[in-house]
This record gives sequence, C-alpha cells and structure tokens, in this order.
Amino acid sequence: MRAVLMAGGSGTRLRPLTCDLPKPMVPILNRPIAEHIINLLKRHQITEVVATLHYLPDVMRDYFQDGSDFGVQMTYAVEEDQPLGTAGCVKNIAELLDDTFLVISGDSITDFDLTGAIEFHKQKKSKATLVLTRVPNPIEFGVVITDEENRIRRFLEKPSTSEIFSDTVNTGTYILEPEVLEYLPANQESDFSKDLFPLLLSKNEPMYGYIAQGYWCDVGHLDAYREAQYDALYNKVKLDFAYKELSPGLWVGQNTFIDPTAQIEAPAVIGDNCRIGARVQIEAGSVIGDNVTIGSDANFKRPIIWNGAILGDEVQLSACVICRGARVDRRSHVLEGAVVGSLSTVGEEAQISPFVRVWPSKKIESGAILNINLIWGNTAQRNLFGQRGVQGLANIDITPEFAVKLGAAYGSTLKPGSRITVSRDQRNVSRMVTRSLIAGLMSVGIDIQNLDATAIPIARTVIPTMSVSGGIHVRVHPDRPDYILIEFMDAKGINITKSLEKKIEGAYFKEDMRRAQTHEIGDVAYPSQVMDRYCTAFEKMLHIDSIRNSRAKVVIDYVYAVSGAVLPQMLDKFGADAVVLNASLNKAAMSATDREALLTQLGHVVEALKANFGVQVSANGEQLILVDESGIPIRGEMLTALMIDMMLTAHPRGTVVVPVHASSAVEQIARRHDGKVIRTKANPTALMEACQKNSNVVLGGNGDTGFIVPQLHPGFDAMFCTAKLIEMLTIQERSLASVRSELPRVVHKAYTVRCPWTVKGALMRYLVETHPAQNLELVDGVKICQPYDDNWVLVLPDASEPIVHLYANSNDRDWVDESLREYRARVQAFVEREEEQMVSEV
Repeated sequence: MRAVLMAGGSGTRLRPLTCDLPKPMVPILNRPIAEHIINLLKRHQITEVVATLHYLPDVMRDYFQDGSDFGVQMTYAVEEDQPLGTAGCVKNIAELLDDTFLVISGDSITDFDLTGAIEFHKQKKSKATLVLTRVPNPIEFGVVITDEENRIRRFLEKPSTSEIFSDTVNTGTYILEPEVLEYLPANQESDFSKDLFPLLLSKNEPMYGYIAQGYWCDVGHLDAYREAQYDALYNKVKLDFAYKELSPGLWVGQNTFIDPTAQIEAPAVIGDNCRIGARVQIEAGSVIGDNVTIGSDANFKRPIIWNGAILGDEVQLSACVICRGARVDRRSHVLEGAVVGSLSTVGEEAQISPFVRVWPSKKIESGAILNINLIWGNTAQRNLFGQRGVQGLANIDITPEFAVKLGAAYGSTLKPGSRITVSRDQRNVSRMVTRSLIAGLMSVGIDIQNLDATAIPIARTVIPTMSVSGGIHVRVHPDRPDYILIEFMDAKGINITKSLEKKIEGAYFKEDMRRAQTHEIGDVAYPSQVMDRYCTAFEKMLHIDSIRNSRAKVVIDYVYAVSGAVLPQMLDKFGADAVVLNASLNKAAMSATDREALLTQLGHVVEALKANFGVQVSANGEQLILVDESGIPIRGEMLTALMIDMMLTAHPRGTVVVPVHASSAVEQIARRHDGKVIRTKANPTALMEACQKNSNVVLGGNGDTGFIVPQLHPGFDAMFCTAKLIEMLTIQERSLASVRSELPRVVHKAYTVRCPWTVKGALMRYLVETHPAQNLELVDGVKICQPYDDNWVLVLPDASEPIVHLYANSNDRDWVDESLREYRARVQAFVEREEEQMVSEV
C-alpha cells in the first residue's frame, strides 16, 4: 500500500517555530514529526510514501531525499502556484494512486494501529474510512457521529463551542479507494472534510469511521507541541528514540560530555555532541538537542532546546522552547510557555515573560524584561473573535496598536480600493479605537466612509445603500462597561460569517498584511445625510397616521448610551409626545446595577406622567426594555412573547425567528395566528442570517432585549421597535398590560453549571448517546424534547466560558423544577467523573 504524507502546512499557530520550517519538520525528541510518521508507516509495512509539499518544500526534500536512509521510498509532489487544499493536492497525484491508499497528516504524533484500520476498511468494503479518536476538547477538529455499524452519519468541521455534539473527531488519517478522487475537480482547491466527505455522504457512498485506540496529538499550537514532547518522554506514545538509553528514562547521544556534578532527573533526552557544565540541574521532562552547550549552574525545568543552542552560566529555563542556534546569555530567565526563535540572542540578565514569543534573528538587550512578543506585537492569543465580534478590556487588550493591526488584517481580506463604513458610539475610548482601525485599513489601501458617532441600527440601515464591502462598529460593550466590542458587518449589514472571521484571524496571526504604496493609501470620506437615509427608511415602514392619531405619550430612557438618537425627533414629527431621560453623551458607561436603578426611575416617571409606556434603550440603539403604564418592567422571555404576539396580530401567518433556547410561548402564540417559528443557533449572526434568508419573516428576537425587523435592516433596532409598538398598540386598541395578560403561561427557567472546556465535548456525546434520537434536536447544544406539552430541556455549552447553560421549558412548573434538578445533577456527576478520570490518568 502507498501512503500520502500531507506535509504542506506552514503552521502559522506554531510561529515562531515554523518561520523557517514547515510544520512536519518541527522536532519532537530531536527528530522531525514527519520522521516519526514515517517510522509509524514502516512499522505497518508501508514503505512507499508520496509527500505533498507547499511551504518551504526544500527543507523536507533535503532531509529525506529519496528516503533510502530511512527505509522507505520517498516521492514528492510540490504545489507550486497555490495551495490546493487537503483533497486537491491528493487529486493532483491521482495517477500515482491506482489502488487502496492511506492519507496521513504530517503534523500529528500518533501510534495508531494502521494495520487494524486497513483491515477494517477492507472488511467493510468502504470507499472512504476516517480514522477517528476521542478528545476532551473537540472544538479544534472535525466532529463525527457514526451509527452502530460504524458508518458515518454526520460530521461538522471545526464546530463552535455550542455546536459540539460529540467528542469523536477526525484525525486527518484516511484510507481511500482511488475512485473517490473522481468526485474532485482537477487543479482546484478542495478539502476532504468540507468538500469530498459531504459529497460522498450525499451520494450515500459507503464511508466508515474507525475509532482508533492509542495516542494522537495534533501539533497545531505551542501548548500541543510541548504536550507531545512530554507525553513521548513519559511513554504515553510509542516513538523511536534516536539515542541510547544510558539508564532508565535517560537517553544520551554520542560524544556528549556531562560534568560529574551535574544532576539530571529522568526522563530526559540529551542529543549528540553536547557539553553540560558543572552543577547544572536538569529536571525530568527536559529535551536537549544536538550540539547544545550549557554553562555552569544552569537550572532547567522541562525546557525543549533545539539543535545548536548556546546557554550561559546560571541561565534558568522553565517549560519554554529555545529554537535552533539561539543564544541565552548568563543569568537570563526564559519563563513558562515562552519561545525564543532561531538565531535570536537573549542578553545577560534579561527576562522573557511567560508565553512571550520572540521571532527569529532578534536581539534582546541585557537586563531587558520582555512582556510582549518581540517586533510582531501581541499575537499570543488563539482567537480574536468570540461569540460576537472582537472584545476585550479597553486600552489593555484593545489598544491602539492592536486596533491598527486588526484594521490592516481585515482590510487585507478585501480587494485593494474597497470601501467600508466605520462607526462608533460617543465614548472617547471608542473614538481612539476607531481612529486606529481606520489607520490600519488605510495602510492596506481601503477607503473609509466615516459615519462617526452613529447608532448601530443607523449604520446597518445605510450600509446596503452605500456600495461598500462591509462595515465596522466600535462601542463600549453593552454588558461590561470596561470592555470594548468591535463588530464587523458584511455588505448587507449582517454580522460577518465565521469563515470570514477565520480569514481575518489568519491574516492577523500570520502577519499576512499587504502594504499599499503611497499613491494607494486609502481615503477617508464623511458621507452626508446618513441620518436622513435612516429616517426615510424608518418612516416608510410605519403607518404614520396611526401614530399621529394615537396622541401617545412615551418616556424614553437612553441610559447615556445611544449616539445619534433620532427617535424623539421622529415621534415628534409623527405627533407623538416623547419625554427623554438620560440622553447626555458625556457620562461614563453604565454598569448593570446603574441601569437597574434607572429602570426603576423610568417606571416612576411613566406612572407620574400617565404615559402609555416607557422604554429603556441601550447598547447604542440595539436593546430595549419596556415599562408598562403601571411602571412594571417587561423584559426577557415575556418581552419576546409580547413583541411576537403583537407582530403576528398585525401580520397573521407571518414567520418569526428566535434562538433555540427561547420559550415555547413563541410556538403557542404562532399557533394562535397560524404563524411559523424558525429556531436558530444561539448567536446574533445566525439570527440575522435566518431573518434575511427566510421569506415572510416579520420579526426576529434574541429571547431577551433585541429585535430585528428585517424589512428595515438586518440588525437589532430598539428605536424602530418603539415606534412600531406605538403603531400596533393604536391599531389593535390595546395596552401593554392587556397584551401581557393574554400571553401564554409558560414556565421557562435557566441554570448555569460549571463545565471545563476539556469535558464539554464528552458531555455532549454522553447526552446524545443516552437519549433516543427521535427526542433530540441538535440545532445548538443538545435539546431533549418530550412528545407532549412543549416540554423540553436544553443543554447549551457557553461559547466564552467553561460553563454550560441548562434551560427547562413546560406548562408545568413542577416538571421544570424537577427537570432542572435532574439535569443539573447529571451534568455535575458527569463532570466530576471525567475530572477524576483525568486526575487518575495524570
């Protein structure tokens, strides 16, 4: 059998290790990952290997040459012009693959039983067999579900946290029949998981999953790289050591001198031609490459040191990586998780702080304390985007430097000369961040339509009218006044997709930003009549006469948080009486406690003025809480039900869109009006996309304080909803209190349970496996439905925190309370078992 070794990866998340090496050539136990894979193939009598190369191809060719020194026959296929993707590069060598063949990733460490996998493939008469394994945290990998015959029924490539439905993942090792390549187009980029396997699934081709026993580690980031080294030292994975084992757990190469006073704990690896000085202390877990020199009195706690490094007297290294030819001078400290790139120099008594990365060929002056990644900026974090946009502590995580780089990264994903809008709230910190983003965008040749301080509903409304490629909005986070939230929108005003977020992250982490020439630098324009465009669209969507005849009195509380608030002017124009509270733009951002106090104040004002209702508008025009004529707040599930009831009364047989966790009162109301309910994933982008893609949608609600009227624009808009509410109350001759009294009485409760990241995938698989398939919905998280009375329980992993959310819904309060108790106990017990198992394994 012939094997295809996928060795084209550049390993951007392993930088700076991979600045001058392709990822398969990064050393584990002083030998490239690719060499360990070839040794595994040999153990299973696979000696014909075709390596597909793209990034720095000569490094691998020069090392392995024809493969004879390693006991195999090596052939190389180089993607010259552009990467063809995991499947496209295999399609490119289809003429070499005339029989069953194996594809294996070049950047993972494993000791799987490949022989057993091949026998399984032949026994099942499979066209494609995926080698699978189970991992604690499957968010980085393709998740797979198989039936009792091990036939693949469902998979999802790199899910978000809330999409996890199993902890069984694709390892990037496949056994394929050559005819499956006929499904792929020639000379085009294509991917196994995104293109070929979904196609095979749709064609009902026999595709199976072989759940392998043994060790597997995808060396995709620095933590995994260190973990793989330590696991190999402690024999958690079967790898071949390149040196003689002098004593149990201590492997030492040839021509290496170790001073008699040095203390070395096993397990440890020390390469060829090393010199280790007096009184050096090397703790268990250390890996030292070939030709390394270590001065006296050095202290090493599990470092990984590559070939040719020079380490001075009294140097202290802690669980760090010192790359090829780097030099660390006397009394310097390199702390846990840090990386010193190839040929870099760390001066005497300098300190590299934890998890700081130094790119190749850099110099750190003597006595310096380095707290940020040298030259390349703050790129240590794994992801920029969270559940909604990019967010972080104002002027700590989201700094001007960060924003410049983020703007350049986003702009680099667009064509030169593209135009985008930039808008913000009124805060000074938002102005600072916005100007930095604009600088980054201009530097890569993007033209700016600067909307300045503008409510986000206004920005979303005008974006589709301005011939722009998208937009950015910067504001203080609605729920955290010390945080900044940066949201990216597409040309329709919808939050950008996860795939575009990944492209921006890729450009950011790779430092892959173009630089425009002087004459190509972007321009900044300040469009006029932005507010007028919104007001015109706003007005067209309303029955003005109804509002004018209502003579409504409404109290609006802006909680110091809305820029360009046009609502009072619009209501005044329509003949309604708007009383405005807390409209100043100069006050600091409000905390949740402050907003609650203002909500109480709003209720008192509504009562005193005998107003029809009050509304608290926040989040720069996106969120609202209502107060009825008696001063009682209406929010959350009740607010969602009220808005849907009023919209479906106005538009019978309409469609409403809500997230998966919203109360079943939505369905009960829809049945009253012969309407339809669409449920989405629990994130704003999914809600916006569903409102736009489905016909006859009259309202989208996030289950709390945000509502979308898609005919106006694709985002949340508290200002328009307030005017629409006046119109509907007038036409329907109702009050908020009367509408509320007619709503279904549904019991809907939520509870939060701690759940470590490493347990979430296993928990979701456990829930799927322990409930009948016909009772499950896997839109987002795992929803267990009962076939009566709208009873259900939802277990939804949080996208940002190590917790899961439990929701229970029923017409029966006792059932809800009992179900929450039951599933809370089940989740807690499962988490405790998994943690105990992890501790015992350690």
